[in-house]
Amino acid sequence: MNQNILYALLAAALFGASTPFAKLLVGDISPLLLAGLLYLGSGVGLTLVRLVRDRGWQPAGLARAEWPWLLGAIFFGGVLGPAALMVGLTHTSGATASLLLNLEAVLTAVIAWVVFKENADRRIVLGMAAIVAGGVVLSWPSESSPSSGWIGPLMVSVACLCWAIDNNLTRKVSASDALFIASSKGVIAGAVNSLLAVSLGAVLPGVVNALSTLVVGLLGYGISLVLFVLALRGLGTARTGAYFSTAPFIGALVSILVFGESTYWAFWVASALMGLGVWLHLTESHAHDHVHEPLEHTHRHVHDEHHQHEHAPGLSSHVPHAHRHQHTDLTHKHPHFPDIHHQHGH
Repeated sequence: MNQNILYALLAAALFGASTPFAKLLVGDISPLLLAGLLYLGSGVGLTLVRLVRDRGWQPAGLARAEWPWLLGAIFFGGVLGPAALMVGLTHTSGATASLLLNLEAVLTAVIAWVVFKENADRRIVLGMAAIVAGGVVLSWPSESSPSSGWIGPLMVSVACLCWAIDNNLTRKVSASDALFIASSKGVIAGAVNSLLAVSLGAVLPGVVNALSTLVVGLLGYGISLVLFVLALRGLGTARTGAYFSTAPFIGALVSILVFGESTYWAFWVASALMGLGVWLHLTESHAHDHVHEPLEHTHRHVHDEHHQHEHAPGLSSHVPHAHRHQHTDLTHKHPHFPDIHHQHGH
């Protein structure tokens, strides 16, 4: 299996598994404060990891032109999205909200294809449709629930749009340090959401619940986001979003295996649909003659057909390393994804 696909599936597994554990905490913590603490656990934990890795504070290494993309992603995905969701949840049922949250994968792909001109062939579109259909089946209400008006569904849809924009903006900086990107999102979004919740009257939880929430946030939001950024770097936005949309299925599986929840027909139908979608993506083969325009960026790499630059003496080109480097014009043909090196037209 391609390493980047594994990153996307692991990101979905961690995020999906975090949902049942977060549900255990939501009764004792207000939803908005819970979101803030989950993000803070992600941001603070990853910042500490980055400090240990770099043996102290090091500059982010983002180019000046990349900061607007990152700040935009934090605003839409970490601040506006959770706030819209909390408003939506107060005006609609949980089942309806779960059903609508499947819009995120669709909107992510649509923005990637229409706005950022990312390639999508028939197999990818069918795979996306199968995965989203599985999510719809999985979250379909088991019994009819009364209508609560249009405000709730509209705000949940706005939240999905915010996260779709976040995914596409994050793609623009995915070649940079994934730890820095994820930790920055966590710290800023966590602080904003927590302060907003407290200002609205939320009560801080006890030490045990607070620490539990921070740990769940580090795993389900922090490490998951690092893996998501790495997948964006290698797969592009639409494909990463499609793999990540298997998270609801993984969350349901954890609920069954760990918390002993009973299975029902929708779970097995959703499993088949999502499995079909992932298989369609795994078996994709996209190859044609394409042209690489001159490009300069920074990311971790070894020397291959796309990296043929010179180094200072003593630095091996065969050992993974990161530095700012230039790509010259190149025309060739090989199977590829719409990664950071393949953003050409079709």
